[in-house]
This record gives sequence, structure tokens and C-alpha cells, in this order.
Amino acid sequence: MTELVDLERRGVVAHLTMNAPGSLNALSDAMLAALKARFTEIGGDPSTKVVVLKGAGKAFCAGHDLKEMQAGREAPDKGRAYFADLFARCAEVMQMIPALPQPVIAEVHGIATAAGCQLVASCDLAVAAEGTRFGVNGVNIGLFCSTPMVALTRNVPRKVAFEMLATGEFIDAVRAREVGLVNRVVPHAGLDAATTDLAETLGAKLGAAVKIGKRAFYDQITLDLAAAYEHTAAVMVENMLWRDTEEGLAAFIEKRKPDWAG
Repeated sequence: MTELVDLERRGVVAHLTMNAPGSLNALSDAMLAALKARFTEIGGDPSTKVVVLKGAGKAFCAGHDLKEMQAGREAPDKGRAYFADLFARCAEVMQMIPALPQPVIAEVHGIATAAGCQLVASCDLAVAAEGTRFGVNGVNIGLFCSTPMVALTRNVPRKVAFEMLATGEFIDAVRAREVGLVNRVVPHAGLDAATTDLAETLGAKLGAAVKIGKRAFYDQITLDLAAAYEHTAAVMVENMLWRDTEEGLAAFIEKRKPDWAG
């Protein structure tokens, strides 16, 4: 039986594939549950150093399952409880990504729309195939993408984000790279190889250092300048006292590869 979110391990890299191509990998109730389960599993696996998230079929992710959302209106309270629960569950999954100890790379092709664009913005890094389109298009059906806006506005400049949200227009992969939504744009045929190369580059680093650095990265973003320096200085002190960091410094000075225990 095919998994809704397939897991393939390639050494220290875990490749997660949303496997509902018929719905363009829409974030249905089942898909959100499957992503939550996979993130929980991987987050507790010390052998995994990097995560790649991709979509099967023609697209990365088309956002929420609109048929399920429309059916949710039939609830006795006219859907209020269903929608509140849906957006809470989606927010939980999105927040799991920066909270994971491993870097998460979105491997994006086709389209990433609405909550699918939110998913890309929630990842730590993103590699996109040429021709990929990104949008927060809910306004076109009378639904402003307010929850996708949270991750989007933490990735791209305000005026770019508001234009995307208020017009419902797509941007292409090149523009997405220009404004900071994705890191790299590559030919579609080389997408897997380019993402794998980036993942393996990260996977070759000292895992504990990347883990402590990722946590500090997100912790300091919301702090004022002085508090950010105070927090990150404490992180640097802890990091400097590790045996593997001492070995890394010695190896650099001695012009050799480090012999890390971690």
C-alpha cells in the first residue's frame, strides 16, 4: 500500500514525498496527519541529518483541499469548528518544520499555491525547478490567504508579499529566487540532483553544530538586537566547548579533515 507521505532514506538524508498526485498533493486532513507523523518520526531520529520535502506528480502542493473545505461547511455550526480545527492543525504542521533539529529543504516543481506556498516558505531552504509557479491565490475565490501570509511575510519583502496576497497573481521561480522565497533555480531535469547535492553538503557538516545553529537562528530572529547578541553569544560559548569543535579547529589549523565523533 502506497504511503501518503513516502519516506526514502539516502544515507543521512531523509526524502519525504507527498504522494497524492491526483489532488496535486493538496493538504487534506489525511495529508496533514501524515506530514505530522513523518515530522515526528524524523525529529526523533538522530541518524537523519537533513530532510528533503517534495511532491509526486505534476506539482509540489496545491494548498488546502478545497473539496474537503467546502464539505466542512455542512457541519451543524456552519463549519466554524471544522475550519478552526483545520487551520490550527495546518499551523501546527508548518511550525514543526523550523522546530525540527534537521534542516528541511523544499524540492519544488510545478506549482506551490496557497498553503503549498506556505509550506515552501516554512522550510529552511528551497530548490525550485525552472518554470515552477508560486502563489497565494485565495483572494481569487474570495478567501484571503491569511495563514499562508505568516510564513510568506517572514521570507519576502512586505510589498512583494502584499502584492502576491492581494492580487492572487503567480510569480515564477526566477522571481521567487530574487525575492528570497527559494535559494536556487535549476533545470527540471536536474532538480533531484541539485537538491541532493545541497542536502549532502549540509549532511557532511557536524550535525550537532547545525542543530544548535538552526535553533539559535529561529530563536534570535524575534529578539531585539541586544537580546539577539546575548542569546547567540551563549550559544557560541556552548558550541565552542564541545570536543568536536575543538577537533574541527585543530584540523583547520593542521590542514586536515576533522575526526568528529558526532
